[in-house]
This record gives sequence, structure tokens and C-alpha cells, in this order.
Amino acid sequence: MTFELADSGKAMTMSTFKSRQLALTALVLLLGSSGISLASATESLVGGVRLEVLPQAWQDESGHAFALTNWPGQRVVMTMSYANCHLICPMTINGLKQMQAALDAKHETAQFVIVGYDPENEDAAAWRNYRKTHHITRSNWHFVTGSVADTVRFASQLKFERWKYDEHVMHDSKVVLFGANGVLSRELGSDTETWAAAL
Repeated sequence: MTFELADSGKAMTMSTFKSRQLALTALVLLLGSSGISLASATESLVGGVRLEVLPQAWQDESGHAFALTNWPGQRVVMTMSYANCHLICPMTINGLKQMQAALDAKHETAQFVIVGYDPENEDAAAWRNYRKTHHITRSNWHFVTGSVADTVRFASQLKFERWKYDEHVMHDSKVVLFGANGVLSRELGSDTETWAAAL
């Protein structure tokens, strides 16, 4: 199981931060060694979810209206993220980049959609900055935000887990793949050895 801390906006001393970081690291190692994974522990969604039943009223990093059904006949790779991630989210994005490289090597295409966990604090400008700082220039990558209600519904439908630890929000690392037919075909988590091989 993997976790991430999202910035809470609260200040803390470096010693407090390091103590909490060590405690969380120990927890991650303990649970990871037990082989527990949220992606594998929950009932599979494969074959049971279509893109069209997910919320469709999103805004992309350019401020334009955005729907998940914009690309009929194309594969769609989706995850959720915080713009202020410092550990797991960058690792997830790196995994997506490896998937993109694998597609490029096979001369295949897919759309990559990253849905923001925190629409109240992460707007289009935040995701434009995220693109810039993470050197993401591909036009088939989309960073989107929506209403709080639609974000919660999206996370619930696709079983993206998050929970509170102290004043922080934590979440797992997960990617879902939708086939060209618009049906969810794969769920990838921390227990998936190589995400790129799943394509």
C-alpha cells in the first residue's frame, strides 16, 4: 500500500515534520511488507465501469470545458493527484511517463487524464504550473478539476482511496485503463510490477 501527504497549509517545525515523516515511513514499510494493496484488496472494477457513467463536467489546465468522453475509440489512462504532492504523486506521474514511452515505442496512442483531488485549492493555474515544473508538454496529457461533488463521485466510482492522518490527507497510488470501447480494462496499483507492461 502506498501513501501520500497533501499540503495542509499549516506550518510545522522541521523536527516535527521529520518525526512525522519517519513515523509514516515506518507505517508504509510495515504495510508494504505485509503485501497489502488497496488496488488488489477491493473488488475488481474491470468490465463494470464505462467512461460515460463518470462525471463529465471538468475544466482542464487551460481553463477549457473538458469531458472524459472526448475521444471515442481511444484508450484512456486515468489517475488522481494533488498538485502539491512530494512523494507518491511524482512517482505515479513517472509511472505514467513510462507508460507513454512504451506506447511511443509501439507507435500507439492513448489519452492521459489526471484528476485533481483538491478542487477547492487547485485550479487551472496550479496545474499549468505543475505541467511546467514537471516538464510535461504532451498534448494528450490533461490535468483536470471539477466540483467537489463530482470529484468525490469520481473517486468513489473508481475506488480511489484517501483518508486523514493527523492534519494530512493521504491516498494510494492507482491508475485505471479504459479500452477503446470505453470500458475499464485494467486497474494498476503499487502491487503491479510494471505499469508500462499492462498496455
